[in-house]
Amino acid sequence: MRRMRGTRLAAAALALGLGLAACGGSSDSGDAGSGSTGDGAQLKVGLAYDIGGRGDQSFNDSAARGIDRAKQEFGLDIKELEAGAGESEAIKEDRLRQLAEGGYTTVIAVGYAYATSLAKVAPDYTDVQFALVDSEDATGDNIANIVFAEEQGSFLVGVAAALKSTTDKVGFIGGVNTPLIQKFEVGFTAGVKQVKPDAEVQVKYLTEPPDFTGFNDPAKGETAANGMFDAGVDIVYAAAGGSGNGVFKAAKAKGKLGIGVDSDQYNLPGLAEVKDVILTSMIKKVDVGVYDFISSVKDGEFAKGVKVYDLEQGGVDYATSGGKVDDIKAQLDDFKKQIVDGTIKVPAQK
Repeated sequence: MRRMRGTRLAAAALALGLGLAACGGSSDSGDAGSGSTGDGAQLKVGLAYDIGGRGDQSFNDSAARGIDRAKQEFGLDIKELEAGAGESEAIKEDRLRQLAEGGYTTVIAVGYAYATSLAKVAPDYTDVQFALVDSEDATGDNIANIVFAEEQGSFLVGVAAALKSTTDKVGFIGGVNTPLIQKFEVGFTAGVKQVKPDAEVQVKYLTEPPDFTGFNDPAKGETAANGMFDAGVDIVYAAAGGSGNGVFKAAKAKGKLGIGVDSDQYNLPGLAEVKDVILTSMIKKVDVGVYDFISSVKDGEFAKGVKVYDLEQGGVDYATSGGKVDDIKAQLDDFKKQIVDGTIKVPAQK
């Protein structure tokens, strides 16, 4: 049941008025079709995006595809709210409260940045079923944790980078230096070294916590990539959300290659002008996790706790769009098999 006191309710109402203007906005789909819970009521789903929101061509857009699929198949009443740059924990907390107070009994927090705020909010709304993407740091009877084996997918694109590099110098650009993004780096480096032990992997993080703008600053991504390309790197893997767009821009200008993340970025309309420099992408199927969570709630099968989407479950993979890895696909698939059967154990920490 809800336990919000009057002062909290007033604060949330004020945040609703201010937050929509300051934090990027929302979209309502109250006229959506026939989706319902077990008692026949229409399922109301709220989505709180990470910085960059819908349209980042990467992480958030993958989550958006999941909710779009669920809406199409089930019919949902949806509200989407977006994060703003440099916002406080209080604003994140208010965003989640807005959704819960608005009657959205299924709420998805997209990104580990919501862990602290969700841990505070979830106990106050025991009739709301929450999902937290990319973090196990908030737990409870009404919290499902959707996490991924990013290191496994990153290993595969690291192998691709090593096989395709002509300089034996490749780069990794992370959006923000956090343990989660370090999983991408560690897996990528392991993949590179598996094929070419003497290859050089240059690493750059765009920002340090609590500054999370590294996930939505293409100019920073472009500058970092240019520095690597000028130092002899010929392929850069960008695990940096919207900042990766700048990495691709730099690769295009320098005649080099980039590796995408989260979505199959070669196929995204917003990146059409640079898709010819995208070697592959590490696909992280946040859309599948979001869809599965909504489906479980709809069917009355919500399960608290951690669900890991790895290579074996199809939660991560590498993309073949554009044909640039067709000639090494057999090798990549052999490595994939070795990871799935346990022959290769990919590290997730430095």
